[in-house]
Amino acid sequence: MREVELGWGKVLLVKDNGEFHALGHKCPHYGAPLVKGVLSRGRVRCPWHGACFNIGTGDLEDFPGLDSLHKFQVKIEKEKVYVRASKQVRVWLGAQAKGRSEESFLAWGSACAKALWLGNRVKGYVVGVRLDCSSRTWPAGMMAQGGCPGPAPSCLPLSGHPQALQLQRRTKVMAKCISPSAGHSSSTNVLIVGAGAAGLVCAETLRQEGFSDRIVLCTLDRHLPYDRPKLSKSLDAQPEQLALRPKEFFRAYGIEVLTEAQVVTVDVRNKKVVFKDGFKLEYSKLLLAPGSSPKTLSCKGKEVENVFTIRTPEDANRVVRLARGRNAVVVGAGFLGMEVAAYLTEKAHSVSVVELEETPFRRFLGERVGRALMKMFENNRVKFYMQTEVSELRAQEGKLKEVVLKSSKVVRADVCVVGIGAVPATGFLRQSSINLDSRGFIPVNKMMQTNVPGVFAAGDAVTFPLAWRNNRKVNIPHWQMAHAQGRVAAQNMLAQEAEISTVPYLWTAMFGKSLRYAGYGEGFDDVIIQGDLEDLKFVAFYTKGDEVIAVASMNYDPIVSKVAEVLASGRAIRKREVETGDMSWLTGKGS
Repeated sequence: MREVELGWGKVLLVKDNGEFHALGHKCPHYGAPLVKGVLSRGRVRCPWHGACFNIGTGDLEDFPGLDSLHKFQVKIEKEKVYVRASKQVRVWLGAQAKGRSEESFLAWGSACAKALWLGNRVKGYVVGVRLDCSSRTWPAGMMAQGGCPGPAPSCLPLSGHPQALQLQRRTKVMAKCISPSAGHSSSTNVLIVGAGAAGLVCAETLRQEGFSDRIVLCTLDRHLPYDRPKLSKSLDAQPEQLALRPKEFFRAYGIEVLTEAQVVTVDVRNKKVVFKDGFKLEYSKLLLAPGSSPKTLSCKGKEVENVFTIRTPEDANRVVRLARGRNAVVVGAGFLGMEVAAYLTEKAHSVSVVELEETPFRRFLGERVGRALMKMFENNRVKFYMQTEVSELRAQEGKLKEVVLKSSKVVRADVCVVGIGAVPATGFLRQSSINLDSRGFIPVNKMMQTNVPGVFAAGDAVTFPLAWRNNRKVNIPHWQMAHAQGRVAAQNMLAQEAEISTVPYLWTAMFGKSLRYAGYGEGFDDVIIQGDLEDLKFVAFYTKGDEVIAVASMNYDPIVSKVAEVLASGRAIRKREVETGDMSWLTGKGS
């Protein structure tokens, strides 16, 4: 793979099995450079968060994210590779003509200027881009001396060019809703309870697959679907900054969104959902994606003001506002708690973390990795109180002032964030005939089907068979997994017989450093470390018996994406393969 600069912008040029492909060069999710990703099995996997794109079509094949890549036509003539980018895909000419390499060139397609070619030499090939335009009509901002084409770069002015290629994402073609505007009609074809990743992807997939009947998406939130993982990483982000789609998108594709809509009853016999305000909706197909509810403290003083769980943008914004220049305490050293603690170090006077375990992330990442991350936090003035719990929250005039620990220590606190886990938000299903397990999760099969025909479930509230772990029933409350489950549910609403098969992939960001993780490591019995934990440049392989079941890394990209691709291919990774430090077995094909 090569990232090719063409004067007007960049494309990702891929040569796979002798064929050339040209795609958008950045992942639409968070803008990762795909040239640093992994090419395998006809797709490129993002190095940051694991999203996968088909190199033949640019389509998104695995998550996270909602959009696909632009795919440009490629033509080879006499060892020249031409990339054709039409105005229909909204390509802008850009970049200053100044400083362009001597190998840059221009050649014009015809005297009437129906096409323009731009290019560069890449490893023996001349790579060009063709921009179609109507006769004697130049792409926006393009000027030709004397109004006619010329053969040399001097045709381009040295300033005043439009922006470089701006659109790094492509929304797949979707069907429009052909049902008449229903307003608050009491019937719908597909009802989706929950507007997180699973719910939104389900709705979009239905439209992408040609479904043109009514879709209703309902949520407890007051906002349209938003990027929930960002809440704990950027607490002062505003709702409009977090939105996954603008309101115009939902209007254009006929996806109705009911906000602040609480479901209280599901009547599967009559295919009807009842809301708290008494409103009722009938459905033909139902997706349950209610997510989870954060656990709260049960200690003395739990009712005092300025104690929060992070569930909404308003929660996060209030925490930041109250923490500025004051004392913050975070209860729980899991991902949410540690992300919040990291963010608050630049806002609060002091940040303290209270945790029951010996080290942060111990059960998930192991003691050695946990201690390395703990040291990073301590170097950023975070104080830890480990192997203890909160016994009391003390207030002054009703507002939090101190957190008392079971170790008898007292910690000054003006604001407290509780991140001690979550429970499935499935209480409204307890009186229905939809099965729940002993913990309140909704069991589903590989097709995301519940025990009730026509009722599907996805996201944080489900347990499902994890294909590459011998179909072990698991709950994986990850953003990426919710995307994948939402798509599978939609496909099976349309009788496509799809099965969930993705490899779990997650990430966290703290103090400008990212930790990436792929696999399912519950029950690991050993951790093989390669690299330097002290310098936070490492990869950790989690093994159970003779098999690698998960991997985590910092500053070691794209190894987690490489491991995810190996696992996704169905190949088992043996412990002996990672003990030597030789990573040649991870080398993929392609160039």
